[in-house]
Amino acid sequence: MTTDLPITDLAGLRGLRSAPGLDAAQARRLRDELTVLLGACGWFTVGIMAPSSAAAVAALGQLEAALGWPALRPGEAGAGEPSGAPGPVFLKGNQRTGLFHLRREDGLGEGILITGHDAADPAAEDTWGPLPLDLFA
Repeated sequence: MTTDLPITDLAGLRGLRSAPGLDAAQARRLRDELTVLLGACGWFTVGIMAPSSAAAVAALGQLEAALGWPALRPGEAGAGEPSGAPGPVFLKGNQRTGLFHLRREDGLGEGILITGHDAADPAAEDTWGPLPLDLFA
């Protein structure tokens, strides 16, 4: 499903609660714009709002593979399935620590949020998204 919103750049995603559906051209434009912005940052945190822990971990793996990032590790025993309960989750990953944590959380939208960090160039720092869970598939 695609969106009726005129998503032509990353700024068009600001303030959305959930990632919109994108057509192939929109997805390509956003990935190209994001790649340039990410290149100015030294490290990243990522937040993934997903309907399940499996969907969140899959989206993280696709993101890491597409961007050539080292794989993050679960930060605690059982982090792949918080509390053993199915349902929506929020995954928080941090390249500085090399870890991700999952927590069960109702009421979230769906999508990926990426925050770029760079102490040497704070102007490059920003948060982008929500990006569709399958943007990096």
